Amino acid sequence: MSTCSFPQPPNGRKEKAGASSSAGPKSGKLRPSPSLLDELGLGRFSREGARMAHRRQAENLSAAQAAHVAPGSREEQVPCSRRPRPLLRPLPRCPSPLAPTPLVPARREAPIAGNYCHGARGERGWARRRGRAGAAGAGIKGRGAGPQRPAPASMPVRARPLQLWLRLLLLALGGRLLRAEPGDGAQTWVRFARPPVPEAAGLLHDTFPDGFLWAVGSAAYQTEGGWQQHGKGESIWDTFTHHPPAPLGDLSITPLPSGTPLAPPAATGDVASDGYNNVLRDTEALRELGVTHYRFSISWARVLPNGSASAPNREGLRYYRRLLERLRELGVQPVVTLYHWDLPQRLQDAYGGWANPSLADLFRDYAELCFRHFGSQVKYWITIDNPYMVAWHGYATGRLAPGVRGGARLGYLVAHNLLLAHAKIWHLYNTSFRPTQGGQVSIALGSHWIIPRRTTDHNIKECQKSLDFVLGWFARPIFIDGDYPESMKNNLSSLLPDFTEAEKKFIKGTADFFALSFGPTLSFQLLDPQMKFRQLESPSLRQLLSWIALEYNHPQIFIVENGWFVSGTTKRDDAKYMYYLKKFIMETLKAIRLDGVDVIGYTAWSLMDGFEWHQGYNIRRGLFYVDFLSQDKKLLPKSSALFYQKLIEKNGFPPLPENQPLEGTFPCDFAWGVVDNYIQVDTTLSQFTDPNVYLWDVHHSKRLIKLDGVVSRKRKSYCVDFAAIRSQIVLLQETHVTHFHFSLDWALVLPLGNQSQVNHTVLRYYRCVVEELVRANITPVVALWQPAAPHQGLPQPLAQQGAWENPHTVLAFVEYARLCFTELGHRVKFWITMNEPNTRNMTYRAGHHLLKAHALAWREYDKKFRPAQKGKISIALQADWIEPACPFSQKDKEVAERVLEFDIGWLAEPIFGSGDYPRVMRDWLNQRNNFLLPYFTEEERQLVRGSFDFLALSHYTTILVDWEKEDPTKYSDYLEVQEMTDITWLNSPGQVAVVPWGLRKVLNWLKLKYGDLPMYVMANGIDDDLQAEQDQLRVYYIHNYVNEALKAYMLDGINLCGYFAYSLNDRSAPKFGLYRYAANQFEPKPSMKYYRRIIDNNGFPGSETLGGFCPEELSKCTECSFFHKRKSLLAFVAFLFFAFIISLSLIFYYSKKGRRSYK
Repeated sequence: MSTCSFPQPPNGRKEKAGASSSAGPKSGKLRPSPSLLDELGLGRFSREGARMAHRRQAENLSAAQAAHVAPGSREEQVPCSRRPRPLLRPLPRCPSPLAPTPLVPARREAPIAGNYCHGARGERGWARRRGRAGAAGAGIKGRGAGPQRPAPASMPVRARPLQLWLRLLLLALGGRLLRAEPGDGAQTWVRFARPPVPEAAGLLHDTFPDGFLWAVGSAAYQTEGGWQQHGKGESIWDTFTHHPPAPLGDLSITPLPSGTPLAPPAATGDVASDGYNNVLRDTEALRELGVTHYRFSISWARVLPNGSASAPNREGLRYYRRLLERLRELGVQPVVTLYHWDLPQRLQDAYGGWANPSLADLFRDYAELCFRHFGSQVKYWITIDNPYMVAWHGYATGRLAPGVRGGARLGYLVAHNLLLAHAKIWHLYNTSFRPTQGGQVSIALGSHWIIPRRTTDHNIKECQKSLDFVLGWFARPIFIDGDYPESMKNNLSSLLPDFTEAEKKFIKGTADFFALSFGPTLSFQLLDPQMKFRQLESPSLRQLLSWIALEYNHPQIFIVENGWFVSGTTKRDDAKYMYYLKKFIMETLKAIRLDGVDVIGYTAWSLMDGFEWHQGYNIRRGLFYVDFLSQDKKLLPKSSALFYQKLIEKNGFPPLPENQPLEGTFPCDFAWGVVDNYIQVDTTLSQFTDPNVYLWDVHHSKRLIKLDGVVSRKRKSYCVDFAAIRSQIVLLQETHVTHFHFSLDWALVLPLGNQSQVNHTVLRYYRCVVEELVRANITPVVALWQPAAPHQGLPQPLAQQGAWENPHTVLAFVEYARLCFTELGHRVKFWITMNEPNTRNMTYRAGHHLLKAHALAWREYDKKFRPAQKGKISIALQADWIEPACPFSQKDKEVAERVLEFDIGWLAEPIFGSGDYPRVMRDWLNQRNNFLLPYFTEEERQLVRGSFDFLALSHYTTILVDWEKEDPTKYSDYLEVQEMTDITWLNSPGQVAVVPWGLRKVLNWLKLKYGDLPMYVMANGIDDDLQAEQDQLRVYYIHNYVNEALKAYMLDGINLCGYFAYSLNDRSAPKFGLYRYAANQFEPKPSMKYYRRIIDNNGFPGSETLGGFCPEELSKCTECSFFHKRKSLLAFVAFLFFAFIISLSLIFYYSKKGRRSYK
């Protein structure tokens, strides 16, 4: 027999380094992320150490296990996943060097029944082989007390000096695995208490291990229907839905017997998805998804109508045999649940259901029947689904079938019986069927996740207790010691039944893998509030997986149910479900790759829409849509199904070229800028302009005393006397920016909105600002107007007269612009008329007037000021990207385009395009009889069209839009759209999504719409926690957004001319600044220093970046030079120099003349 090729950690790829910049052709190199193992020096050494440990353990175990293998038996063929695993392995590579990297117990390779290793591993994913005929058994290693699979013959060991330390460690440990103990799970909350670094918080571009099990699931009562077909018996859910118990408020009412005449509810599972009559339909859906495993449940009442094995229903058995045969044809492995809540009603009536311990024997008979009939084709068995729900809500609260309200004592008794019943089934299979069928048996345990309100020792203990009372209630007896958690025994006293010592031994180890159910059926819906222990629920699957690994000694975990839900009215574009699915799968991947959790498979729930227990048909959880009112009940794939199919095909989230950072540089004349929307206008002059005379009272008060009536000659003030300007210029010089973008305050310059009252002091201050900027070789970029509180950035009289609704405001703006051009234009060469007008808070009339005001101001500058001032002028639009929530949905694409036209095209199309409003916008409004959008006259169209010199935009984030009305509170009837976000995206403290690729997409959209125009990103930034010392989020944001801008320039051919970071400091834009402001001091943040490095490098140069460096240009400032500013001084110095030369000449002349006369 050939040996097994064991999986190795992925090889690291070193990052290309370089410092050369490029001023030549657009070229760049996509660089892969570095390997974490190589970065930390754990590469070859740790990999070799893992292989050494593997071989050593194989030697230790081979002799002991060989005795259990009969020569020639099928046990001699050992699946790869059953082979001994290394004691320790290095954590696989992760995208961030800041992520935790401990050595963790080795993750066993995920198994597939019958797929044995012959030679080196070549074909990717044993799961892809779909479990061919002749499979001899699944390979999940059991933790129970059953017979263990043999190890292969030990592999030869070649000693290496570097591995000597590992040999000694193995000898010291006696060849045993490092163990975790109950209670160790509390470390999880401490570890995840601090927010992760941005690199680790977002999407992890990696794939799942080879052989990972991709599954989808369903339950019999939820989807089969056919409740009375072909001899099926009645189940407790048939009774519960046909004859529901009284409302929960009346707790005195006893459980209702079968057949009680009450009005039936609107929702039952009588037909549901009609899976019983559509085996081919359902299995075709599996083929479309490309899953490797399908989890379904057998209806006890369909196979044994009266619950007893004495009278099996042949039609029921034939149905499941036909389903299994079809799965075999497709190469899909079944994962079969014996009991998914649908107990035969006859057993509930005769025995009281699970409250009777004798039901375990009947359950054993039913399980034995299933093992005999189906066991040769089934390698994964689940005995009971979510026993917490069965015990607590079936028999304690009565919220689920059979609706018994027996209180806590009965609930704990039922759970006790369920554990013993499960153990009976495991031992039955282990002794009678495992040797021939080679399958695995477990129990599906449901859980929630809980986080402390505050990270204190007390709250962490309460969280631990919460999980003990839900998950640990069943997991501790099975996976640890056969008994309940100590916290339950200490708090419940006499309510909790006791296990005998024999029962503890009987229950302990009765699971071959940890089957986990995590989703909305329990979380946030049916979790008893008292079991939260005053802490907070959270949908974090990754943290739950880490807790299970620590609490139960690193078991193999198979997620047998996970997903979310959407509204019952949502049809095929289930964006909310899809992004939750993405989140959960991503968290599973992170648990594997970053935390070392041994997860072997994932099951999306569910295959199709069905009856959702207590929710009926009010919600949907299927990957395939079912129209419950139709006759044929066709399965139509939803967006989530298409997403899941693509994900399975790629085996995760592999790195793609567009995800990789780009090496390259921007052009040499690229504008690197920073924004300060409203600079602080501080007209206080320095003390040197004060003409008063003071005396210093050195004897008494030690202060200066003003002498009344005594003044000195008043000195003319200069720009350097404005101390606030100088400090701002110093900050800008520190950043190394070439441009500074700020807005004038119209209300300060013209308080009345016209030139009847001009604030010359403020105008002079602005003039000094631009003069000092030019002196510092920084180009001022000046916006005339920006909407802001309290009067939309307008003078109060204009705001009171209707603001932009009033056409008079248009003329007032042109008058104001003319004044600014006159006073500042000879120093300002870069103008913005309107900066970020907010189209979402603007009427159509106001937008119409705003466009005309911009166009008139542009024409005024173009005709009267451009010839002399040689400047540029345009409008700056806010342009966040709008992405279809469901990328496979044509309706979502239409919605996204519509929102883009209303958000950006409303103002952009008249200026940069046709001179009129977007056709999409006008057609949409006309269809809804909304005729408020004005029309341009031909003269106005010619006025507005082409009123630009460049295209300027501000971009901050990306928004997802969906046409389905999933959440009415977030739905816009105006545009028939719902905004949402991808919950896997990184978010700022202000809940602004960090989506760098959105910038590249919006730049390409603008180019496609309006042509190859010069473009400037006039503002781009993110808020961050003021207390965050490292400023990591903003560093991450700037790096990735600037890199996306580089991709747009180099790869897409966008004529990008500049990038401006928002904002300069926290004083004017709290939480957004590159400088922290406190105690009248500005302190640079790490993000400022990082942005400065990008500016100095002119991008991201690399070793293979083409081109040379950009020569530093020394611009001449003819209007602000030293000599131009001091003409009088220059004339006086010239006069002195001339007089000095004449004097020297005369002295020299007369001295020579005197000497000749003397002679």
